[in-house]
Amino acid sequence: MKEIIQSYLKEIESTKGYSPLTIKGYSEDLEQFHQFCSSINKTEIKLINERTIKQYLVYLNEKELEKSSISRKLSSIRRFFSYAFKKELIDKNLIAYTKNPKIKRKLPEVIPENLYSVLLQTIYSEDHKDKMLHAAVIEVLYGCSLRISEACSLFIKDVDFSSSIIRVLGKGNKTRIVPFGEKSKIILNEYLKQRPLDKNQDYLFLKSDGARVLSNYAYRFVHKYLSKCTDLKKKSPHIFRHSSATHMLNHGADLTAVKEILGHSNLSTTQIYTQVSIERLKNVYKQAHPKS
Repeated sequence: MKEIIQSYLKEIESTKGYSPLTIKGYSEDLEQFHQFCSSINKTEIKLINERTIKQYLVYLNEKELEKSSISRKLSSIRRFFSYAFKKELIDKNLIAYTKNPKIKRKLPEVIPENLYSVLLQTIYSEDHKDKMLHAAVIEVLYGCSLRISEACSLFIKDVDFSSSIIRVLGKGNKTRIVPFGEKSKIILNEYLKQRPLDKNQDYLFLKSDGARVLSNYAYRFVHKYLSKCTDLKKKSPHIFRHSSATHMLNHGADLTAVKEILGHSNLSTTQIYTQVSIERLKNVYKQAHPKS
């Protein structure tokens, strides 16, 4: 099975539409499954049956993994077995009929709208040589609803200041056009005035030493600033994307337009943010309506 896994990973690496992070996730999920199968002496793919899959699900549950994580791992295995079936390495794709555990979707945490200006002031008050860079990255995350990987992959040529749009390379190597406002333009221009010129000069976001900004570095400074301003449980860069979508819907944005800005393939993915808006309306009703 190990050889078939390697063959499968090589095939998806050569296929357009899979990001390096997605391939890494598949690789880790399949390696874990392979290790489990080896532990019960099933190293040949033809020896794996429905009972093996159920045993693996029990194993994952005993590790107290989130249901969403278990579903993702099952999805990785399902794609792998689909590949093996197409290559006629197995006679029947048994896992195709294995259902994912039911997941109760959690509402994403968002920052209050009035907190964002406080956050920027906190950044500006810092005695840090890269504070304008930090402000610019966070502004793009919130102002353009980007994923951190998308922000870190931006090139200078992707930003059109005359039209106030950014060209973003998102999941599945899909390109989308995202608008940005005057406030974002001001912050980006302030950052560009002191942006270093270096070998990585094509990338938009560079640290003062000329190094390209990577996701792990952004995670650290975002966590630091959010820790100073809020008691939210999650303090990752993704909270700005959640907040941006929710705040747009709170102000009457069309759901389809928000879907396009976020780069979601399905409208159902975007609809989670309508639930956040509804929860806000419920709170307003409870606080203000005499019949509440």
